[in-house]
Amino acid sequence: MHGPALSAWLLLTLCGAVGVYCLLRMRRCAGEERRTAGSEALMGFGMAVMAAPPAMLTPPAWSWAVYAAVFGAAALRALSAVRRGGHHLHHLLGSLAMVYMAVVMAAPAQGAHGGHGSAGVTAGVPLVTGALLAYYVVYVLRAGTRLVPVAVPSGGPSAARSTGPEFALVCRLSMALAMLAMLVAL
Repeated sequence: MHGPALSAWLLLTLCGAVGVYCLLRMRRCAGEERRTAGSEALMGFGMAVMAAPPAMLTPPAWSWAVYAAVFGAAALRALSAVRRGGHHLHHLLGSLAMVYMAVVMAAPAQGAHGGHGSAGVTAGVPLVTGALLAYYVVYVLRAGTRLVPVAVPSGGPSAARSTGPEFALVCRLSMALAMLAMLVAL
């Protein structure tokens, strides 16, 4: 992605941490929740690699095609799971957004080489980028409001655990914020 190196390092750290948490959550879960955690871990690690600063990682030109294929497969898997509900529609849109960003990053523009941090990379199709930005803004606002407590738990603030469903929502919110930053920097 383009932009300051500090932003890239922060995105890499945030997305990598979310990926690790989702892998750990996968070990504790079973069934549909385990598959969801696996999808979120893939998204977290994929976003971390995509956000890596060019000084750390300059991927070869063919890597964007691999990226598009991996997240295209994830999108197909999410598409088949959409009928079961849950977060699958969100996963589908997230995977498609990753495919879109990989294609944009691979596309050479104005004689520049395509890819990571080059000054001539196109910004993508404005309508698609705008639609994805709008979706993620709405998602972040909705997820953020669900995290606001209505009342303090009976045991006080210390009663909250880092393993509950609200912590998984925090991870989804973190990845959505990271996706917003990546789309803006596209």
